[in-house]
Amino acid sequence: MKILHLETSSRNCSVAISDGEHLISLCEEVSENYKQSESLHVFVQWVLEGAKLTLEDIDAISLGKGPGSYTGLRIGSSSAKGFCYGLNVPLIATNSLETMIEPFLNEGYDLIIPLIDARRMEVYAAVFDGTSGNLLVETEAKILDDQSFNEYPGKKILFVGDGSNKAQDILQSTDAVFKADVFPSAKYLIKKAVEKFKQKEFEDVAYFEPFYLKEFQGVKKKKSEG
Repeated sequence: MKILHLETSSRNCSVAISDGEHLISLCEEVSENYKQSESLHVFVQWVLEGAKLTLEDIDAISLGKGPGSYTGLRIGSSSAKGFCYGLNVPLIATNSLETMIEPFLNEGYDLIIPLIDARRMEVYAAVFDGTSGNLLVETEAKILDDQSFNEYPGKKILFVGDGSNKAQDILQSTDAVFKADVFPSAKYLIKKAVEKFKQKEFEDVAYFEPFYLKEFQGVKKKKSEG
């Protein structure tokens, strides 16, 4: 099975193609300016060329569904649904936080906690077992303070994601390791996507919405005087 994977929930715009669980082409770029709108379809073209495939060869679309950047998720979701309609292929969606733990499993950590930067002192977080990868605490929007994650005394914890910088500044855990340069990536959607494809665990394309977790908060414009 050949699957096109899209991950746009963070500053990393990431696109990959896999044949089964084998990664055959990847293109991604971390940008401070969230360049998904201008980069995503170019990256799709590049990974297709790298894999020597066309869109007609694709059997399914896999999407990192969030949580994360509201705009990034909208762009990724709209593109994924467009590909599904145009190609008449199924849509597979995976929690973006799940994909961030894969490189660090069985590395001696009791817990792996992805933290995606939200607003101010808020992060999107979930807690996973560091060996099995099992989800222990569901994804939530969490406001960090010096008591956050103190329910795991004596545990060796790895915090990953761009929200780790915030956490490192406030948390007092001496056993914790912080890796802020970790972002959701399309290459880590592959394993889950293949499992879901085999089990026919597909999304309803017409009604699918990304996992925003919070309502969009826009910036209110000031009324002009006079």
